[in-house]
Amino acid sequence: SRGLNWPMRGALNLFPTSLRSSSFRGQQHTWRLRSTSASERALQYQVGQKIHGFTVKEVVAVPDLFLTAVKLTHDQTGAQYLHAARDDSNNLFSVLFRTTPMDSTGVPHILEHTVLCGSKKYPCRDPFFKMLNRSLSTFMNAFTASDYTMYPFSTQNGKDFQNLLSVYLDAVFFPCLREQDFWQEGWRLENDKPTDLSSPLVFKGVVFNEMKGAFSDNESLYAQHLQNKLFPDHTYSVVSGGDPLVIPDLTWEQLKQFHATHYHPSNARFFTYGDLPLETHLKQIEEDALSKFERIDPNTEVPNQPHWVTPREDHVTCGPDALAPDPSKQNTLCVSYLLGDITDTFEGFTLNLLSSLMISGPNSPFYKALIEPQIGTAFSSVVGYDGSTKEASFSVGLQGMAEEDTERVKQIISQTIDDIIKDGFEEERIEALLHRIEIQMKHQSTNFGLSLASYIASLWNHNGDPVELLQISSYVAKFRQSIKENPNFLQDKVKHYFKENTHRLTLSMSPDETYVQKQAKAEEEKLQKKIQALSDTDRKEIYEKGLELLAVQSKTQDASCLPALKVSDIEPNIPITALQMGTAGGVPVQLCEQPTNGLVYFRAMCSLNTLPEDLKRYVPLFCSVITKMGCGPLDYRQQAQQMELRTGGMSVSTQVIPDANELNTFEQGILLFSSCLEQNLSHMFHLWSDIFNSRKITHKLFFYPHISPRLEDKERLAVLVMMSAQELANGIAYSGHLYAMTRAGRDLTPAGHLQEMLAGMEQVRVMKRVAEMSDLSSVMRYLSRIKKHLLNPENMRCAINATPQAMSDATTRLETFMKDVDKTRKRHKLVRPDVVKVSFVQNFQPCQMKTFFQLPFPVNFVSESIRTVPFCHQDYSRRSVLLLFLQVGLKDPNSVQTLSAFHKGVEWAKSGKFTQQDIDEAKLSVFSAVDSPTAPSDKGVARFVSGLTDEMKQNHRERLFAVNHQDLVSVAERYLGAGQSMYGMAILGPENNVIKKDPSWIIQSS
Repeated sequence: SRGLNWPMRGALNLFPTSLRSSSFRGQQHTWRLRSTSASERALQYQVGQKIHGFTVKEVVAVPDLFLTAVKLTHDQTGAQYLHAARDDSNNLFSVLFRTTPMDSTGVPHILEHTVLCGSKKYPCRDPFFKMLNRSLSTFMNAFTASDYTMYPFSTQNGKDFQNLLSVYLDAVFFPCLREQDFWQEGWRLENDKPTDLSSPLVFKGVVFNEMKGAFSDNESLYAQHLQNKLFPDHTYSVVSGGDPLVIPDLTWEQLKQFHATHYHPSNARFFTYGDLPLETHLKQIEEDALSKFERIDPNTEVPNQPHWVTPREDHVTCGPDALAPDPSKQNTLCVSYLLGDITDTFEGFTLNLLSSLMISGPNSPFYKALIEPQIGTAFSSVVGYDGSTKEASFSVGLQGMAEEDTERVKQIISQTIDDIIKDGFEEERIEALLHRIEIQMKHQSTNFGLSLASYIASLWNHNGDPVELLQISSYVAKFRQSIKENPNFLQDKVKHYFKENTHRLTLSMSPDETYVQKQAKAEEEKLQKKIQALSDTDRKEIYEKGLELLAVQSKTQDASCLPALKVSDIEPNIPITALQMGTAGGVPVQLCEQPTNGLVYFRAMCSLNTLPEDLKRYVPLFCSVITKMGCGPLDYRQQAQQMELRTGGMSVSTQVIPDANELNTFEQGILLFSSCLEQNLSHMFHLWSDIFNSRKITHKLFFYPHISPRLEDKERLAVLVMMSAQELANGIAYSGHLYAMTRAGRDLTPAGHLQEMLAGMEQVRVMKRVAEMSDLSSVMRYLSRIKKHLLNPENMRCAINATPQAMSDATTRLETFMKDVDKTRKRHKLVRPDVVKVSFVQNFQPCQMKTFFQLPFPVNFVSESIRTVPFCHQDYSRRSVLLLFLQVGLKDPNSVQTLSAFHKGVEWAKSGKFTQQDIDEAKLSVFSAVDSPTAPSDKGVARFVSGLTDEMKQNHRERLFAVNHQDLVSVAERYLGAGQSMYGMAILGPENNVIKKDPSWIIQSS
C-alpha cells in the first residue's frame, strides 16, 4: 500500500538505523558476494565523464558496505543522481522530491496518491496497482515524509526493472492529475449512498480516510504534535500527510500547482542500486523524462528553525485508550531538544551514538531513572535521536504515567542530564554500541537497496553528501580518536546540546473522554459549512459527479497500455539450498553453509507439546522476558551488556506452524534466535547456557527450587510486563488489520485458535490483566513452569547458518552447549533429525464466528477468513491465484460495505468472467512473493521452521504454472460457494448500529 511516513516514529534508533534488516512484508534477497564485478566495473568511471546527459562528479569505493558509489549530475536540469554498484541482484530505483508544504491540507500526500492514478504514456486509471500484477517486483511503494516524497521499487529481473522504471518516470513527471482522481484519492463531497440523491452529503476520499485512521493512533498523534511545536516556523509546523479537518480546504488547482513546482528534475534526487549497468539506467531516464525539461530554481529549501531564547511548554489531548494497562495512567510527557544540522555527518553520528548511550537498554541512565521506578509504562512514543528533519532533535519522556507525576518526571529528566555530565559513560557500553555497528555492517538484509535509499534520504534531501554518510568506519575511527583526545568528549556534548540548550519543548498529552466526539463534531461543522455554501445546482452536480466516479470505479480497466512480463519469463525451477542434517548432544541439527560475511546465525525450536493448556496464554510474556531478566551469575543489566558486546541480539518468539498436509495438524513452539561474529561463538552459547540451566535459588522473600537465576526479580518483571502491555495496546491502532485477520481465523483451524491466544486480541487482554495485578507471584510461578517445559533438550531441534570456514567450530560449540544444558537432566533417546513434532487435534470442529470489537477508532479494520486447504494440497496453488482476484482494502470507514464488496468479488470469480490475462497477472503476483530473494542468514529456514522442503516448494511451483481457468472456477465454487465455505469474520472499529441489530455478531467491548 502507498503510505505516509509519520515523523519521528521509531524509538531507540541506533546508528545506522536504516541499515538494519527491515520488515517490508518479509521480502528477501539473493546475494552474489563471491563476485565483485559490479562494484569493480563502477570504479572504472572517471570524474568529469559524460554519460547520456549526466556528468560523473565522484567515484568512491565503500568497502564497509561492499559497494562503489558513483555520484552524477544531470547537465540540463541539475538533477542529482547516486548509483550504488553492488553485487546484489535485487536492484532498486527511487526518485525523491523535496516536498515542503506550508499548510495541513496534505497536498504532498494526496499528490503522491494521485500521480499514480494514470499518466501520459499509461493513462489507465491505476497503473501502480496494476503493475503489482504485471511484474516480479520485490518491492513497490511510495512514501510521504515531512519534507520529501519518495517513489521506490526493486526487482531481480532486468526487463522488469526497465518496465517499472518506465511506469514510475511517466507517473511522477507526466501524470494525468485528473479532477476525478483528485476526488477519489484526496477528498470529495458525495452522497452517503452515491445512487441516492436524498442521502446526506459526507466527506469521502482515500487520503481523508487514511488520515482519520492515522489520527486515531495516539502515538502517531503525539509525534505529529511534537514535531509541529518544536519547529513552529516553517514546513515542519504543518501535517504533511494532511489533517482531516484541513484536507477539505485543498483544491484541484492547488494540487496541480504543487506538482508543477515540486515534481521537477531540478528538485529531484535519483538513486539506483544493484548489479545492473548504470549506463542503461541513465539512458532510459534521460530519454523518457529528463530530456523534456529545462533547469529551474525550485525554491524548496527548508530554512533553519530560529532558536528560542527560553524553553517552551505545551499541552495536547487525545482519545482515551480502552486497553491501557492502567486506565488512571494515560498521560504522556516528553522533553524534546533541537540539535544541529543533519548535514554535519560526524556530529550526527556522534549524537546518534550519544542518544543510544542515554536511552537504549537497561544500562542507560534514562532507563534507570524513568523506566525502573515504574512511574510510567514505557518511554514516550518519540524517544532518542531523530535525524528525519533538517535539524535533528532528541526526545525523552514517559507514557502511561499519572498526571500528578508531571513535575517529578521533569525533575528526573533534568537531574539525569546533570548526572550524565558528572559521571559520563562506562567504556564497555561505548564498545558495545560500536560492536553493534560492526554487526549491522556485516549483516546482509533482504532489502539492502531500500534500506540504503531510506538511510540517505533526509541528509541528501537537504544537500548533504550521501556518499560521506556511507563512510561508517571512518566515523568510528574519528569517534574513538575524539574520546581518546578528550575523555569528556561526550559529556561536553551533553552539556552543550541538553543542559545549555534553550530550544527545548516540554509537551504533555492527556486523555479526553470527549476527544472522539469533539473530533466528530469539528468534522461535522466543517461539513455543514461546506454544504451551506452549496446551491441546488451544486448539489445536483455533486450527485452526478458521484455517479460518474462510481461508474468509472466499477468499470473494468483497460491496462493493455502497460508493460508486462510474461509467465514464460519466470524461472521454472527454484534454486536448491544445500543442507546437512545431523545431531549435537542427541538433538537434531540442520547446518547451512552460506557467505554470511563472518557472522553465525543460530536458531532453536522448542516444542510446546508438553505444556499444560492453562500456561499457554503466558508463553508470549515468557518469550518477551526470558532474555531480559538476567542469567547465571549476571543480573539483567550485566546480561544486556554482554549481549550487546558479544552478539547481534538474542530473542525468543512464539511459533504456530500449520502442517503442510493436514489442516487440523500444526506445530506449536518457541523459536530462539541469535547471531554473533565468528570469534564470539563461545560467548553467545554461554549466554544461552546460563538462560537454560536451572539452579536452586533462595531469595530473601521467595524460594523457587526450579527457577533460573534472576527470574524471581519481581520489580524487573513488573517493569517488563508494563512495557509489554503498553506496546500491545499501542499496536492495535497501528496494526488493527492483523488483529482482525487473526481473530477471523480463530475458529477455523486448531492453529488459528492458538494463534489468536498467543498473538491476537485475546493476548492483548491477557497482558492487560497481568499488568493490572498488584502481585505477580502467581505469574512468576507460571513462568518458571513454562521454562521447565520449554527450555529442554528433549523438545528441541537446532539450525546454524555460517561460512564453511566457521561451521566446524560452530558445531563444536553447539555440541558443548547441548551437553551443558543437558547434564542435569535424564538422558533422552536419539531423535531422528528430520522429525517435526506436531500436535493433531482429532475432534476439532471448525465453526463460523463473527466478532466485532468496539474500539474508539474512526475507521474499521475488517477481515474475513475462509477455511480451505493445506500447502501440499493440489488446490492450494489454485487458491493462491484465486485470492489475487479478491483483494479488497482492509482499512475502511464502512465495515459492512467492505465485506459486501468481497462477496461480490466471490460471485465474479465463480462466474468465470475473467480472462487468461487476468490469470497470468495473478500468477505473476503470486510468483513475485514466492520468489522473493533470501538472505544467507535465512537460507534453509523454511525447511527448519515449517518443514517445507525444496521438493515440496518445487511441486507447489509446478502446480502454480499449471493453474487454468476451470481450476479457478471450480475452487471458487468448492470453497467460496454458499453453504460450501466455513468462514470467520472480525471487525475492529467504532460503534456500529447495523451490527448491533444483527444477532449473528458477537460484540466485545473494550
